[in-house]
Amino acid sequence: MRAMRIETLGEPLTLAEIPRPEPGPGEALIAVRACGVNFADTLMVAGKYQEKPPLPLTPGLEVAGEVVALGPGVTGLAIGARVAALPASGGYADYVACPAERCFPAPEAMPDAEVAGFLIAYGTSHVALAHLAGLRPGERLAVLGAAGGVGLTAVEIGARMGAEVIAIARGAERLAIAGAAGARHLVEADAPDLRDRLRALGGVDVLYDAVGGAPGEAAFRACRPFARILPIGFAGGGVPDLPANILLVKNQSVHGLYFGGLVAHRPEIVAASLGALFAWYERGWIRPHVSHVLPLAEANAALDLLRSRAATGKVVIDTGAA
Repeated sequence: MRAMRIETLGEPLTLAEIPRPEPGPGEALIAVRACGVNFADTLMVAGKYQEKPPLPLTPGLEVAGEVVALGPGVTGLAIGARVAALPASGGYADYVACPAERCFPAPEAMPDAEVAGFLIAYGTSHVALAHLAGLRPGERLAVLGAAGGVGLTAVEIGARMGAEVIAIARGAERLAIAGAAGARHLVEADAPDLRDRLRALGGVDVLYDAVGGAPGEAAFRACRPFARILPIGFAGGGVPDLPANILLVKNQSVHGLYFGGLVAHRPEIVAASLGALFAWYERGWIRPHVSHVLPLAEANAALDLLRSRAATGKVVIDTGAA
């Protein structure tokens, strides 16, 4: 089968022919139709990801596809089932083996590209806002990186939950996309007075920060007493410095979120969240935004779209039916 492989850290992926995997105990073998591209994939390629599996490695953390074989002990899945799945790696390929408990029925009306780009971005934002921050109707939610893969879902989910959403992104086009997803206020990320602009809007109750760096620190300074700060990622390249004395005096809390850790250690939270989100999709309450779909052989170009922050919403690799 075809697979895009990390052969050497820091180097482009290589298209290779490798043996098709066999599903082990508790696993399903999936014929991959589409695979979501995530910022974590760029970190894996660079050797900067928090987990460092041995090389060579096929990246790819979320896929849409069809179950074609089952390993021993699998129940509740049938060959031929259309699924959304969260393998630990291996999605940039024609086939991937995935633990059965990480496979979820995909809505029939949902296109493969949307399924593949749905799980991590929407799951991250829903768990962060609903489970960790306890976002309430009428609260002010500020989203840094509001037109990116996860940020745009936070805008959409926050608006659906009744929050007053402030979208922070670069450029009029990206801000317009966030506005269409439900943001009430649009703020330029490079504004030198970002903190003052957020304070002028009344301050921030929940900060969803997928960017970090100087914008993350400025937005933090605009957070109100009892605010909840959600560090989601550091696409801007820098980890913000959040002074503990301010957290103390303002009774603020910080909730880190690593979605891969949830999948591994709290799968029941992930399953409940995705079940709720798929139901929202079927009701027409949320609509994924996929800005680019590229073939498997162009996976390096797909990663470059994330590195350059040129994409809005999700980037997806179309592997086609194997």
